[in-house]
Amino acid sequence: MNQIYILLLFFSISYISVFSQNDKATPRSGEGVKAFLKRNNRNSVQYEQFLELNKGKFGRKNSLLMGVTYTLPPLSGDNSSASQETNSSVSTQSGQTRVNKLFGSKYQEYTVKSNKLKGTCFYLSSGHGGPDPGAIGKVDGYELHEDEYAYDITLRLARALLEEGATVHMIIQDAVDGIRDDRYLSNSDRETCMGEAIPLNQVKRLQQRSDKINSLAKRTKEKYKRAVFIHVDSRSQKEQLDVFFYWAPKSSGGKKLANTMRTTFESHYDKHQPSRGFTGTIGERSLFMLDKTTPVGIYAELGNIQNSFDQRRFLDPNNRQALANWMCRGFITDYENWKKGK
Repeated sequence: MNQIYILLLFFSISYISVFSQNDKATPRSGEGVKAFLKRNNRNSVQYEQFLELNKGKFGRKNSLLMGVTYTLPPLSGDNSSASQETNSSVSTQSGQTRVNKLFGSKYQEYTVKSNKLKGTCFYLSSGHGGPDPGAIGKVDGYELHEDEYAYDITLRLARALLEEGATVHMIIQDAVDGIRDDRYLSNSDRETCMGEAIPLNQVKRLQQRSDKINSLAKRTKEKYKRAVFIHVDSRSQKEQLDVFFYWAPKSSGGKKLANTMRTTFESHYDKHQPSRGFTGTIGERSLFMLDKTTPVGIYAELGNIQNSFDQRRFLDPNNRQALANWMCRGFITDYENWKKGK
């Protein structure tokens, strides 16, 4: 009995030691940050995340200090348990409190409120990012970049889905920017595709995302899978737009989902803006991400970033949260219909 206990204790200590080595490390003499990251199987694109995790531990020009232990960013790639916690989140029983650091320090803790979306899996991809800011609007001397506002709303949607018991994969990620309550979101090119650098070439950029979603979908046990692509449109300044949704050609599931989303948004507009009404549209459209991904997909355009009225929808964090909440409710309804065979 004592021998078994000692053996188990040995394996436990060995496991903890290996795990710690993957999380923290000390630099070698003359080693720079990028070489240090490479030696520890991290990507150079995780440079900013590494700096953020180790504030106050650097010398001049972010040089590494001998004898200092540094916290390493999560390993990139789908097979790392550390990256799984960051790249995706699985909510379990109602009432549990969980943590996702992608949401930022203020919002990283969330509580599973219900199991309404238990058995579902979502792949959330905000538009553009990295070297491509997407559409750019201007207001009060600030540039509004599509990728920043789409990402913030996508994070809020991810958190709302998790609170209802869903499994969620964030395809586009920023290791520094979590959910932000600022009106004017600062712009950066830090975003990655689950830890991988985003290519500048548009086709390669979209192929990277679709490959990631399809790879994850192959290993997903949940039968209800939905890929969600969130963008902000850019048109004439005079053209005010409500939210509109697209589905892939011949996708009956996508069409049902788009119709459910429109009905959901109509009901909320009738409640909050009864005199205005909802004029958003839905339609079938051949788009790379809808055509190339295997899960049922929906493509959301959340308004015109050039239009002063639509800009209010993005600038106010409460409005960004409302968009996320309404989409979450649309998914709940769609899932309930799917279970009933509708």
